[in-house]
Amino acid sequence: MALSLSIVVPAYNEGARLGKSLRAIVTYLNEYAPASELIVVDDGSTDDTAGTARAELSDSRTVHTSVISYHSNLGKGRAVRLGLLASRGDIALFTDADLSTPINETPKLVDPILRGECDLAFGSRALDRTLIGVHQPWRREQGGRVFNLAVRLATGLPFWDTQCGFKAFRMEVCRPIIEAATVDRFAFDVELLYVARLAGLRLQEIPVRWDHDAGSKIELVNDSFRMVSQVLSIRRSASRFAHDPRGATGPARRILSQLQAPQSSPQSFHADPVPHFSVTWQMPSPQVYSTFGRMRVDRVRYVLPFTEQFK
Repeated sequence: MALSLSIVVPAYNEGARLGKSLRAIVTYLNEYAPASELIVVDDGSTDDTAGTARAELSDSRTVHTSVISYHSNLGKGRAVRLGLLASRGDIALFTDADLSTPINETPKLVDPILRGECDLAFGSRALDRTLIGVHQPWRREQGGRVFNLAVRLATGLPFWDTQCGFKAFRMEVCRPIIEAATVDRFAFDVELLYVARLAGLRLQEIPVRWDHDAGSKIELVNDSFRMVSQVLSIRRSASRFAHDPRGATGPARRILSQLQAPQSSPQSFHADPVPHFSVTWQMPSPQVYSTFGRMRVDRVRYVLPFTEQFK
């Protein structure tokens, strides 16, 4: 049976290097999972990121390709969620546009999910630092270590690297968590991991190869303060859910209602060809349209699977 896999690539002003990454992903998927799906989410880029993605993916024959694009820069977390919730694979994996973790590391995350060992698998640079080929500048690397220590202290998560942009999800059980998430910027990974663990899902941190790319958009000082603030907000919101689910507010209440609702299995997409897909979102319209159907964006918080139809 063919592997039902979706790859999501969030991108912001990545026109210069996205083409090379997409070619590498498509080439790899043609061998590893020919019936897979590749979704690029252009997070309000001011360059021609969306056009580059469409041009590179237009000749894809076996891998199903989609490009989601909107005008406002909503944040990497929002872009990742849009892509994951638009995906139709049983397993969805997101990876950074620069492929800091090579795409051929995919089986390290996908195989444990297929074997039923975990529901969410994520790459780690901290578990085996010998796998790091090109290190970050010393200050940035130490800042990352301090941030991950702060995450462990604030949330109780037993993981050493929550920020590596290489994570895979068993969508049947992870979809409610993704739908309920609210953090749009750099700490979105922490929220997903924290709430998934709170919900009783099985998480596995896995060492992966990684190389620093000089084009990183994180500002060490400013973004570090924002990320710590977001982590503390995540803890306050989710802790209300942990201590009294009935009195939970915000994302915690949505998570509770989603987990209590009956879940249907994701649709298989092996048999049906998917035309190239492009979405343009422009305020204040809550609706976006594709070339083959209609999707609903609820306050642009998430996208429901675009194979479904809404009145």
